[in-house]
Amino acid sequence: MITVSDFPKYRGTMEYVCLGCQARFDIHELYYTCPHCGGVFILEDTSFDSLLEYPASYWQGLFDKRASTRVTALRGVLRFYELMAPVMDEEDIVYLGEGHTPIVAANDALTELVGAPFYYKNDGQNPSASFKDRGMACAFSYLKHLVRVNGWDSVLTVCASTGDTSAAAALYAAYVGGPIKSVVILPKGKVTPQQLAQPLGSGATVIEVPGVFDDCMKVVELLADNYRVALLNSKNAWRILGQESYAFEVAQWFGWDTYRKCVFVPIGNAGNVTAIMGGFLKLKKLGIIRSLPRIFGVQSHHADPVFQYYDEADPAKRHFEPVAVTPSAAQAAMIGNPVSFPRVAHFAKEYEKIGGPGSFQVIQVTEQAIVEGMLLANRHGHISCTQGGECLAGLIKAREQGLVEASEVSILDATAHHLKFIGFQQMYFEDSFPAEYGVTSDAKYVNRPRAILTESDKAALTPEAYTAKAAEAIVASLGLTRK
Repeated sequence: MITVSDFPKYRGTMEYVCLGCQARFDIHELYYTCPHCGGVFILEDTSFDSLLEYPASYWQGLFDKRASTRVTALRGVLRFYELMAPVMDEEDIVYLGEGHTPIVAANDALTELVGAPFYYKNDGQNPSASFKDRGMACAFSYLKHLVRVNGWDSVLTVCASTGDTSAAAALYAAYVGGPIKSVVILPKGKVTPQQLAQPLGSGATVIEVPGVFDDCMKVVELLADNYRVALLNSKNAWRILGQESYAFEVAQWFGWDTYRKCVFVPIGNAGNVTAIMGGFLKLKKLGIIRSLPRIFGVQSHHADPVFQYYDEADPAKRHFEPVAVTPSAAQAAMIGNPVSFPRVAHFAKEYEKIGGPGSFQVIQVTEQAIVEGMLLANRHGHISCTQGGECLAGLIKAREQGLVEASEVSILDATAHHLKFIGFQQMYFEDSFPAEYGVTSDAKYVNRPRAILTESDKAALTPEAYTAKAAEAIVASLGLTRK
């Protein structure tokens, strides 16, 4: 019997499973794509059914107790150890404070505007300020495990990124240190200054290449296929496992009751929506939740290959085609050929087998709606990034289309902290979006600082007179009345 004060005794039997040819491989080597057919992997614990020996109430109680544990290795996303990566020892697990991100209810005014209750899950409150830390905690823990058991003296981690992945990879590599060094490859001019500063600040080698994320990803894939490097993009199946924790935390927050819940997730490289579906499926299999929440993937019309695939109502006629992307304010989702699409197709099929038709859907929204979704959320007390704005735009559209009822509760994924994307807010306020974004300012969302006095006013007045004149100007500007 496992107690909350102990590191788990359970050890799973995990294998890589290719979604292309169904080949299986041992986990003691780093695999990213199948050497037989080039397909992507999922990780499967072939001993998972043994967890059914314990009732659902046991797992609910255990995970609830671990939410307040002082065991460092179980404080983060790995507190759901048995459901995720149950092959590592306690000393392998890396914890930087990831997970446990708050779920914040929309206030009354915003709920009334949308016409249904909803919450934001603020994954921007992870250590590097994005959801990518969930996956990196798991991926680096497993990499640390491999370094220890194999005695490796040098490991180069590499990732392509639109910003958040590189920040997380560089942060965790800097913390683990030792033989692990970090290289990140970014599309030149396609990440925000804040996102570029993060991996540089963590000491990573940052390489910029012309093009978009998909071009960077091709370079990284070539390196991973031919050189001894540890790939940290979502082709890394260990990263996907870490991101399943989002589903576990949502279910736990609502007391393991996911009935009539809707989860909105932005889709870029499609790893996160994959992980979230996989996480809820595990909970359902163990009976920890009684019903699957509905999943809504959301994509910008500037980068919407997954939407285009599912927009065909007849599954027999669906055919995946990459799309050419155009600039998007939801920068982290500006991906035309998502690596994890085969995982999406696999898990969506499994999800609908249990949850029924419509339990997984994809919604397309405009760039205008994305930016104004972010502003609308933050105008009501949230810290939503543009991807969080994308989710709110998706919920609003789902309500307009009758896909979400007024009595259902939605959870929106704000994948990063809004300060990472503050430049898009500024462009909106200044009405300076480049034409290719297709975003124009609406005065009702614009907010600018108000200038009261000039520097020459200040220079010409005594300090006392300046204070009085500034106060007088503010009173006039705001229409204040005296007490």
